[in-house]
Amino acid sequence: MASTLPDPQPDTHRADDAPPASGRAGRIEAHGIDRIPETERHGKARELFSVWAAANVNYLSLVVGGALILMGLSLGQAIAVLVVGNLFWVLTGFLAVSGPAAGAPSEVITRAIYGILGNRVNNAIVGWTISVCYFALNLSAAAVAAFSLVEKAGIPATTGVKIAVVVVIAALTLTISVYGHAMIMKLYLPITLVLAAVFAVVAVGVVGHADFSYTPAEPLTGVDLWATLIAGVTLIASGPLSYTTSADFSRYLPSATSKKAIVGWTALGGFVPSMIVCSLGAFAATAVDMTDPQTALEKILPGWFTPVFLLALVLGTVSLNALTAYSAGLALQAVGLRIRRSVSVLFDGAAAVALTLYALLVSNFLDTVSNVLQLTVVLLGPSMAVYATDILLRRNRYDGLALTDETRGSTFWYTGGVNRAGALALTAGTAAAALCVNTLYTGPLARALHGVDLALPVGICVASAVYALMTRRA
Repeated sequence: MASTLPDPQPDTHRADDAPPASGRAGRIEAHGIDRIPETERHGKARELFSVWAAANVNYLSLVVGGALILMGLSLGQAIAVLVVGNLFWVLTGFLAVSGPAAGAPSEVITRAIYGILGNRVNNAIVGWTISVCYFALNLSAAAVAAFSLVEKAGIPATTGVKIAVVVVIAALTLTISVYGHAMIMKLYLPITLVLAAVFAVVAVGVVGHADFSYTPAEPLTGVDLWATLIAGVTLIASGPLSYTTSADFSRYLPSATSKKAIVGWTALGGFVPSMIVCSLGAFAATAVDMTDPQTALEKILPGWFTPVFLLALVLGTVSLNALTAYSAGLALQAVGLRIRRSVSVLFDGAAAVALTLYALLVSNFLDTVSNVLQLTVVLLGPSMAVYATDILLRRNRYDGLALTDETRGSTFWYTGGVNRAGALALTAGTAAAALCVNTLYTGPLARALHGVDLALPVGICVASAVYALMTRRA
């Protein structure tokens, strides 16, 4: 395994931080999965904060925070779970340092881990399929809020109207994704400020009604308490773990950018807003029934504010899904389809819209998808662990040019196009996690532990250990 690659030499250094004409917000991004030359690198690590903050001030964070109380935790226990679960944003930030090092997105950097052909399979499953399902779930959540907004405007939410609403929200999302990185960097700071202002009003209403001494009528104890605490941490951690693609948004930074700054601003951008919004969800659940969060929150918010709140829910989901669609488009290119990034993003959007419409209008398919996605931590935990371990073993030295070579003579062709260390580590970690899971089914190890679900820590530890051992042996 090429674990001692030399530091890639920059082409030249820009005299200022202004983006080149091809990388400005008003132009469709020209780059896809190709390497970003040093002459086109620009920006500061602190700009990453607003990217991740805008994606985490959203409706789903409120729902997840309220879910912790519904699971039977006290308010204090729920806050502790939020802190532990959101600390996984540090891992998301750590993966982001590979972007400037390689000048490439995560979908290409992982060729070093799985091999040229093995990585195509990895991108097809971890990169594209899961991303499209998340896109559909988030789009559905935004659509439900928009349906309420339409009805408040006096327009009946007929099937035709619902289809139009879904398409409009998807179109707004995909517009950002198609224009790409520069548009995301320009829009997400004002989006973050707008969402922060709206949720500040929400905070006033929620805090005024919250019971800060809340404990459930029948407090959990013993094994049941530990099982619920671990399940809550896994639920919260699934958010940062779903962003194994954080290098996609840092790869335009100059290669000399401080690694600590990249980790810090990315982690803070995810941690701070997620903690605040999830906590608001938990606070609200001590006063109202959060099984129907939208209706429940309307009871404790000013009447005039409801339309603003609904619009903010839609805006937050658009910003979240724009990142998801952007990375899904890169994943589709990395699978091997020779299409422009902008076209791949539109393909992702079409698939997600089809899933959303089927889920909302035809069946309860959304429930099925939601349940399946609860299992994604079984795959995403080991995937992120292997990626992080590779960064450590290589000391974050990635040759961006070598990573773009997909021929049989490539440094990263390995054996038959597959790096066995990466493939076996991911398989072993996923298998170990599957034995410990207690979600849609109860694995044998979870059953032996009376329902305690250790899928997240076990999957991460096994995948990382197997990859490190096999790589050192190689």
